[in-house]
Amino acid sequence: MRNYLKHYINGEWVESTGSETMDVVNPATEEVMGRISLGTQEDLDKAVQAARAAFPSFSKTTKEYRIELLEKIAEEYAKRKDDIIEVITEELGAPLKLSENVHYNMGYSHFKQAAEELRNFSFIEERNKSTVRKETIGVSGLITPWNFPTNQTATKIASAFAAGSPVILKPAEVTPFAAMMLADIFEAAGLPKGVFNLVNGSGEGIGNGISSHPDIDFVSFTGSGAVGQKVMENAAKTIKKVALELGGKSPMIVLDDADVTKAAKAAVNHITMNTGQVCTAATRVLIPKTMKADFEAKVKEILPKFPVGDPKEENASGPLVSEKQWNTVQGYIQKGIDEGATLLTGGTGKPDGLDKGYFAKQTVFTDVTNDMVIAQEEIFGPVSVVITYDTLEEAIEIANDTVYGLAGYVIGEDPETLEKVASSIRAGQIRVNNAKTDFSAPFGGYKQSGIGREWGDFGIEEYLEAKAVLGIPS
Repeated sequence: MRNYLKHYINGEWVESTGSETMDVVNPATEEVMGRISLGTQEDLDKAVQAARAAFPSFSKTTKEYRIELLEKIAEEYAKRKDDIIEVITEELGAPLKLSENVHYNMGYSHFKQAAEELRNFSFIEERNKSTVRKETIGVSGLITPWNFPTNQTATKIASAFAAGSPVILKPAEVTPFAAMMLADIFEAAGLPKGVFNLVNGSGEGIGNGISSHPDIDFVSFTGSGAVGQKVMENAAKTIKKVALELGGKSPMIVLDDADVTKAAKAAVNHITMNTGQVCTAATRVLIPKTMKADFEAKVKEILPKFPVGDPKEENASGPLVSEKQWNTVQGYIQKGIDEGATLLTGGTGKPDGLDKGYFAKQTVFTDVTNDMVIAQEEIFGPVSVVITYDTLEEAIEIANDTVYGLAGYVIGEDPETLEKVASSIRAGQIRVNNAKTDFSAPFGGYKQSGIGREWGDFGIEEYLEAKAVLGIPS
């Protein structure tokens, strides 16, 4: 039982000024695995005060100091590898292998990448008649989601530290423990007091408090579009800069020269990895009409190789994060049935033999049109839709017919066609033929998928302000 009833403020764990707590539930067992305190405005004010007190000195540290600090953090992070993997599997329900290969690795990689970016990052640029200085934006408030408890916290924190910005973090209340481990990691790495502060709490309480706080200069939020809108509204009251990474309904365009088996494997991976709880998941699969029968047959052949079950078992695909999310996914599956889409696999209810835990059937709809709700709204579960097209121009039109623009995918052989599709999809990151992750590449969305970019040098830029200095003699 993990009873973490304190907040981390100014370099130490302190009691909450409130008495309200919240149980954290293991989604695979539905049993309480721990408890956290829900912070108050007073708790948040103390954290902001600590960050503001740390700002003058931390913002003036040298690039070399911050490179060394990030390297030490990565070193200490690696020492806690087993603990991080264990807690992610418990709080999120991610399979052990996924907790290691994706969740742990992404957190570690962001700290390493930020250090690497700093080596060649210039904070001063001489122009024709001026000097441009890139200075720390100030104190940053970070609000992170439940689906990637290490990736989203690490990329925001690493970029902030690289820029010299102290932070206040509010992790998702349903998956808080991996984020709370960071305090011990940062202490071991020698992070100065007040540079990292963590206050647990609800979105309505601490989340709104961060985005509206007059002494927080920048807010970086990852989550739903509705909450992102609220963050913008709150921040507007003090003309506060915001960065938003929101939802997606990403298309995967399968070209007519693609290997059907590879395409089907890719499609299946997007609904099994993290149980489909991925903002960049390719949940709209666009295939040539002539490929429909072969593609559907391959999906039905491949999907059973990713059985749903206990995340501690080999090759299992885990549960959804909570009962609330399970109910949301069930509602969308029923909506797809009601809309007249054809169930290729899955459906409503829990998989056979899994009565306990928030497990859902891996569901693929075919005979879907892009105007259906299941083709337009983010489901955030193991659900995919297959849409057919006649021409490449039609496929691109369907791909872009969405309010989102976070990611896009294209699978095929002809380089010229791959380039055409990649340049035509209006989204922040396009992967061609399952290209590997590049932690130096910018990550963020077009349209209602967000504002700003994370990862690499683009992520560091978010925490900086540009100042032009004119008239100083050289």
